[in-house]
Amino acid sequence: MILTPSQPRRSVCGVESRLPQHWLAESDFTTPISSNQPALEIPFQRWFKFKEAFSPHFILGCVRGMGRFPKSCLDPFGGSGTTALTCQLLGVQPTTIEVNPFLADLITSKLNSYDLVALKGDYLNVLEVAGKMAVDPTALLKQAPETLVEPGRDSRWVYSHAVAQRILGIREAISFVSSDSHRALLLVILGSVLVPVSNVVVNGKGRKYRNGWENKQKFGADVDREFRDAFLMVYTDLAKFSSAARTNFTVLRGDSRKLIPQCDPVDMVIFSPPYPNSFDYTDIYNLELWMLGYLSSRQDNTTLRNQTVRSHVQVKRDFSTDELASTELKRAYRALCRRRGKLWDDNIPEMVLAYFSDMQVILKEVRGKLNPGGKAFLAVGNSKYGGVMIDTAKILTELAPSVGFKLCRAEAMRSMRASAQQGGRAELNESLIVLA
Repeated sequence: MILTPSQPRRSVCGVESRLPQHWLAESDFTTPISSNQPALEIPFQRWFKFKEAFSPHFILGCVRGMGRFPKSCLDPFGGSGTTALTCQLLGVQPTTIEVNPFLADLITSKLNSYDLVALKGDYLNVLEVAGKMAVDPTALLKQAPETLVEPGRDSRWVYSHAVAQRILGIREAISFVSSDSHRALLLVILGSVLVPVSNVVVNGKGRKYRNGWENKQKFGADVDREFRDAFLMVYTDLAKFSSAARTNFTVLRGDSRKLIPQCDPVDMVIFSPPYPNSFDYTDIYNLELWMLGYLSSRQDNTTLRNQTVRSHVQVKRDFSTDELASTELKRAYRALCRRRGKLWDDNIPEMVLAYFSDMQVILKEVRGKLNPGGKAFLAVGNSKYGGVMIDTAKILTELAPSVGFKLCRAEAMRSMRASAQQGGRAELNESLIVLA
């Protein structure tokens, strides 16, 4: 059974007792554990505000649902690393796949162990070198979106010239750090301040400009202050939990549809895939990708987008697929086709089919990696287009037997709001599926 906020906290099979003391002390138990809200202020999770993550308590519930304590776990959609970190602190060896290179560095940074004296020295060296750097944002970001840096386009820009110079100066200074793990962590810390020093806020599927942003411009000193404060927070967490036992881990970077076959067998699989809601996460996190140097050309951006699951229509791609054994999917597809002229994109019906084709590939691959007695735990969400409900949980439970899975249970965890265009009501179920 998955622990819900209304249930008392208790130790089942000693799971919680395996975690470092006080790690989850700041959890907010008034919010759903299938969202990241309960964990926004806990150590490690607070390093970067990742809206789409679930709470560590969700992972604890999955481990309890195994019936025996697992030795290893796979997450094919790593995100901010909640599954990997919680498993590692429990003593479960995690393997994680993540297509977004910035998020892959975020996951790795949470899982690594550090020499704190050396890390502090590298941080101070970065500040010294950055203070001497003369960078040209135009040269370093020549293929980035026009709106990224002042003067932008149509009198709008995300960063003032002074802020962009300072961010890029710190980025270039970090590139001289010799330790791979320190370099990745410092980039993650810099990434965590990119929204606070910008003219935008993250909102829904993308960003919107702050109210009155034209008269509230940030400066290089603001970047320095935010970067210092973020480093101190990370350093505090690392020092506080420096004695916590850490297992070995594996982080693979790229397309999970292709990388799962490279993974070792595991006792359990926990993941939450992108929902079929047309969110393009490479676009949502493109500030981090461009400003930190993970993307340097439009081709880089296209390549990355094509490595993602076909859950959105924002990039032109092949949505062809074989017929899938789901009555519910066929019903939804026919209904979408009847409403094609009223949909905001003509390709949405085929995108929905392609999404579930990709998910069937994922299910087949993870089924082949489960040890005897293993289980897979999926957190999935419904979507709605043109008044047509896409019942993701029902479709996946219909597809699972075709790749060798047996359904243990499927249950709704919470209701999410549909988009304003679909009425804005809390009618989209987020569900837990357990397969064996």
